[in-house]
Parts: sequence; C-alpha cells; structure tokens
Amino acid sequence: MLSSTADHLYWMARSMERAENVARMLDVTHHMSLLKHSTVGPNHEWSAMLAISGLQYEFAERELDLSAENVIHFMALDETNPASIYNSLYNARENARAVRGTITSEMWEALNHTWLDIRDMSTQSVANGNAATFFGWVKERSHLSRGITHGTLLRDDAFRFLRLGTFLERADNTSRILDVKYHVLLPSLADVGGAADYYQWGALLRSVSAFESYRKVYRDLITPKRVAELLILRADMPRSLAACMNEVNRLAQEINGPRASELTRHAGLLHAELKFGRIDDVVAQGLHEYLTGFLARINEIGELVNTTYFWSMDE
Repeated sequence: MLSSTADHLYWMARSMERAENVARMLDVTHHMSLLKHSTVGPNHEWSAMLAISGLQYEFAERELDLSAENVIHFMALDETNPASIYNSLYNARENARAVRGTITSEMWEALNHTWLDIRDMSTQSVANGNAATFFGWVKERSHLSRGITHGTLLRDDAFRFLRLGTFLERADNTSRILDVKYHVLLPSLADVGGAADYYQWGALLRSVSAFESYRKVYRDLITPKRVAELLILRADMPRSLAACMNEVNRLAQEINGPRASELTRHAGLLHAELKFGRIDDVVAQGLHEYLTGFLARINEIGELVNTTYFWSMDE
C-alpha cells in the first residue's frame, strides 16, 4: 500500500471519529450546563469544554461572549475552526475522495451525503433548542459510516489503517470527556454526592453510551471511582481506554512494517499497563494527572504512526 493511501484512510477515520466525539463532548457539556451549581460561575461548563479541547485561545481571539450558543456554533459549524464538526466532516470527505478507488462505493456515498447535509445547515439548526437533535445526527452519521465500513470493506491493510485511526482518536476523546467532569467540573466537597454531581456523572455516562453498561456491571449508585474504572480499565466497555488500546495494539502488530518497532513497543506497553492496571493505583496517582499522561502517550503513538508509515514510506 502507498504511504499516501494509508495516510488518507487513517485521517478519514480519525476525522469522522473526531466529529462524533466533539458532538459527544458538546452533548454532555450542554446537559451539565442545564443543571444548577452552587459553587461554579455561569457558563463554567463551556469554558471547561474549550479548555479540555485546547481551543480556549482560538475562541478568545474571536472576542465573543462565553455562552452556550457561541461555543456550540464555534465547535459545530465554524468554518474557521479546524477542530469544528463542520471541518472534521469536510476532512473525512476529502480524504475519502482521494482514495475512492480503495474504499467501497457505499462508504463514499455515506461520507459525501453527510458532508452535503452539514454544509447546508444554519446556526439555527444547532441552536440550544435543536442542539440535542444535531448531536444525535452527528453520532448517527458516524455510526452509519463505521457500520458500512465494517460491513463492506476487505480485511486488508486499508481496513487496518482505518481502524487504527478510529481507536486512537476514540481513546484521546474518551480521556478528555472523563477529564472534563472529574477535573474541571469537580464540585466542592459540599456538592460531592449531591443531585447535581449525580446527574453530571449520569450525563457523562450517556455521552459515551455507557449508562446502561454501568447499570449492568455495577447495579448500584453512580460513583466517580466506578465510572473511572469502567471508562479506563474495563476492556469489555467499547469506548474505554483499555478497549481502544486492545485494538491499537493488535492493529499495530498486524500492520507491523519494517520500521515499526518503536510504534509496536509504545502501543504494547500502554496496552499492558491498562490490561493489568488497578483503579486504586489510578486514583492514588490522581485521575487528572493519569489522564494528562495518557493523552501525552496517545499523541506520541499518533506521531509514531505518522513517522513510521506516512512521512517516508514512499521514499
């Protein structure tokens, strides 16, 4: 496979997964913003959303009021924000267009149709009253694209690079969603265990489609420690860090190019730590510190994918 083809496939998958996960982060933030808090200021949730996404400075440059409407538009439809859902879907479509001979016609049609739909959307279509519907639409289009890929594409290196991009991006975003609640929106001691705290954790679980799974596994009240365990260490939870790294590690070994030793070593080490890790050790380290470290290592693995397969493979 040509390096350029692998590059387009990898970023096509990452861009589609990124659009879905931005929608998930906006969705949980929107739900949290509707709750009353005794210790945080107005619009604190939206400030947290920008901070955890690393976009607070880009938003500040626009000199807009910090409000739900402005942040949702910035993260959803702003054509000048490279990380917006709009641009993620555009990038997914453009990468797909570059490799139309490698993907199936059904995959192309789904991605192209998604792009054409969002291109015609207006600010009003994602305003507060319609936000939940819009976020649901983004998630559904991502599910459709992923399902078509899984059901129609040959299981070769093209499929592996698509899956590698998907699970690296998912691991990154699951850790960010968890960090939004645990670190940035952590209530005061007086609020811990209260109604607002409980509903925030419930909103977080729903944002990663894990509410029913939590009930099935723990059959008890929602607690921060158990939510962290589910989303970090439970390999049977599809969007957990452990589940993502299971796939990343497996795919890195299956692709395993001639210069992939560092990539497979880093992926294997992180996979082993999650496989044999204990939640008590994670909590003792500090969940925010753990997630920050995990994000750095995921980014390092992403850089190794670039340097191993995309920058010099065709030389």
